[in-house]
Amino acid sequence: MGFWKEHTILRMVLIAVLFVVGLVAVYSGWRMTGKLGGLGIMVAGTGFLVAALWIYNKPFERTHRKK
Repeated sequence: MGFWKEHTILRMVLIAVLFVVGLVAVYSGWRMTGKLGGLGIMVAGTGFLVAALWIYNKPFERTHRKK
């Protein structure tokens, strides 16, 4: 968890790259209407967007202790 708090530049670059690649993939897949490959590209693009959100939220994660 401390890695992402210490390396903010790396985190911002990764988030930006994943976001742009995800949007391009979703848009490219959407343009392939009626083809199964387009759906796969859109799913991969959505995965890139989720990965960008995961990296964004990682520094704010709290460790939970069982009572």
